[in-house]
Amino acid sequence: MKYSIIVPVYNRPDEVDELLQSLTSQTLRDMEVIIVEDGSSQPCEDVVRRYAGKLPLRYYTKENSGPGQTRNFGAEHSQGEWLIFLDSDCVLPPGYLQAVDDELKRSLPGEASPGEVDAWGGPDRAHESFTPVQKAINYSMTSFLTTGGIRGGRKQMDKKFYPRSFNLGIRRSLYRQLGGFSSMRFGEDIDLSLRIYESGAACRLFPEAWVWHKRRTDFRKFFKQVHNSGIARINLMKRHPGSLKLVHLLPMVFTVGTFLCLLFAFLFLLLVLLGFVALWQMPKPGCANGPMLCIIAGVGGMILFLLPLLLFSLLVFADSSVRNKSFRIGILSVWASFIQLIGYGTGFLRAWWLRCVCGRNEELQAFKKNFYE
Repeated sequence: MKYSIIVPVYNRPDEVDELLQSLTSQTLRDMEVIIVEDGSSQPCEDVVRRYAGKLPLRYYTKENSGPGQTRNFGAEHSQGEWLIFLDSDCVLPPGYLQAVDDELKRSLPGEASPGEVDAWGGPDRAHESFTPVQKAINYSMTSFLTTGGIRGGRKQMDKKFYPRSFNLGIRRSLYRQLGGFSSMRFGEDIDLSLRIYESGAACRLFPEAWVWHKRRTDFRKFFKQVHNSGIARINLMKRHPGSLKLVHLLPMVFTVGTFLCLLFAFLFLLLVLLGFVALWQMPKPGCANGPMLCIIAGVGGMILFLLPLLLFSLLVFADSSVRNKSFRIGILSVWASFIQLIGYGTGFLRAWWLRCVCGRNEELQAFKKNFYE
């Protein structure tokens, strides 16, 4: 058997149903599917049972230990030459596995022979059936304006591509050599990607092996996800010195810049209000020059410091509206982009302060109890 598809699940039976349905439509069928229930209170066993005759399928349950250890459990019970890890909120197009197979047989410039790759990752897209919020979140996670294209876009700021576990493939032999996923509760997929490169193995993006990825379903859950991602980046820097790149600092810079812009805009707003109060209390109209100068200076200062945020919002709105053919999704994408950048940035700053400044040695995580929610 060539491919083992491994899916960790926690309280998402409906998502598993959609994923398994998409797997039944694959044009290439040289695969096994392994579903691992990670201590769910809403198991998907009944859903899995409905696909027993349609897919080479196995179902396991275990105590909750997080996605990384659950993937390791699935890998231990798999048989394929290649391990493919998918999140339960993914849906596959019919040609997904065939695209993987084609890429493994294709050689790139500089490669000695076809198939000279040990690990790979694929990008994600938004399906037409996704809600406007899901499409907006997908935009914020994949746009060059927000993430620099590091999540699988063809244009990206980092020359290396680091696969994420929602759509990641790796040779079984390399997986065993590296010891699988680490015990990190969050960022465990990037940790594995870094260890792949550190081992000297070949890793690349498979642009046609894409999935529809639903991600989080509301902005509150999305903030938790990206905040944990920011924290994980500092944890990864401590595990892998030199892994921190310029692109990883941009959300922190954006967060600090946004805070300073809003702070100075508020201070200039106070100047405007003081000018109006002084103008109101003036006994003679001829004495209004000073208050008017305060008002003009205050308005000018507010425009100066709010203009960068407005320009960024307009860029995101225009780009997302064109991509999604919807002004509503364009507006939601502005909010999602601010959540993505500030959530990541605040998590990054929080972990930097505690680990790099205060000297805490243990790895941090913010929403451990609510990780899957």
